[in-house]
Amino acid sequence: MGDRKKIVFLARWYPHRYDSMYGLFIQRHAEAVSAFHDISVVYVHADENVKEKFEIERQYENNVDTIRIYYKKNNNKAINIIRFFRANRKALSLIDRIDIIHVHILTRLGVIALFEKKLHHIPYLITEHWSRYLPGNDFNGVIRKFVTRKVVKEAAMITTVTKNLGNAMKNHKLLNDNYKILPNVVDTNMFVPSKHDNKTVKIIHISCFENKSKNISGLLDALKIIKDSDIDFLCEMIGDGMDFEVMKEYCKQLGLNGNVIFKGLLEGNELASALSQGDFLVLSSNYENLPVVILEALSCGIPVVSTNVGGIHEVINNENGILVKPNDNRNLAEAIMTMMNKCHTYEPETLRAPILEHYSTTKVGLLLFHYYNEIKS
Repeated sequence: MGDRKKIVFLARWYPHRYDSMYGLFIQRHAEAVSAFHDISVVYVHADENVKEKFEIERQYENNVDTIRIYYKKNNNKAINIIRFFRANRKALSLIDRIDIIHVHILTRLGVIALFEKKLHHIPYLITEHWSRYLPGNDFNGVIRKFVTRKVVKEAAMITTVTKNLGNAMKNHKLLNDNYKILPNVVDTNMFVPSKHDNKTVKIIHISCFENKSKNISGLLDALKIIKDSDIDFLCEMIGDGMDFEVMKEYCKQLGLNGNVIFKGLLEGNELASALSQGDFLVLSSNYENLPVVILEALSCGIPVVSTNVGGIHEVINNENGILVKPNDNRNLAEAIMTMMNKCHTYEPETLRAPILEHYSTTKVGLLLFHYYNEIKS
């Protein structure tokens, strides 16, 4: 497939010593394309426990050269920003050769990439994952917008995981002639259908338990409506986060403890097993981009009920699930009850087929390979 290029990921989110799930989708992109190009990842993290200004970790993880730098967190925001930039520059100096820089999440890392382009003539592309450009979110500030527009304009390519996010960026005048789609990666060897015969319908919810965006309280309210209709069900709530304990207490107040189980954080095979044993997935987010868990559910052969936010409508339709308006608990409850009656009519392999075609490790890795080869270095 031609010469292997040296690609450096500058990642704003990436799994680290305190959170193995943080930016996992970026790690999967790196691993997917590592079969075709040589990949190094740079991730910088503020850490109040670091004794020195910088603590460097470097190791190979699934064929990816991974450099993590933890810098001593300061109470002064300006000092933290300076240390963030210095740490990223220090990491780049450890890499012998760089053909292309791949920025994951703007804006600060884009500034570094732009600097490298101007100083060393290294081209860069940007993949944006953040939903902050969507309506109602916090892409504000004159300086931030000016800098981001400059960084985006100078990039060789902009990729997003959904058309919806790309359009939202363009609406903010983040203009570039080369916008493309880069799907998230699904481990289709791990997330596979499994035979199960649940006597009670088992609903699965997976999120980071941040109620402002994920609206777990709204889902619990919808489940309360279903319970009050004398319909039996079991809902497994998987994940952890800032509002985990608050949601457990709210569930108790609603009298749902007999129907809702909080499983906590599950990873890898444990997560895949729990998902494949469910009858369908439910998400109730107020805003999203395109959650990987939706793709993983379909890969497991189970349908999805979700609020129609972000780019979710680009994947979920009448053939594989039900979409509902956000912030409408009764509508959500009705959709869940409808799915309880029809979830067993879906063919798992039919739900899984598009995931194999577009989101597998090999397919996304090949797509990235071709994107990199379009860029002159």
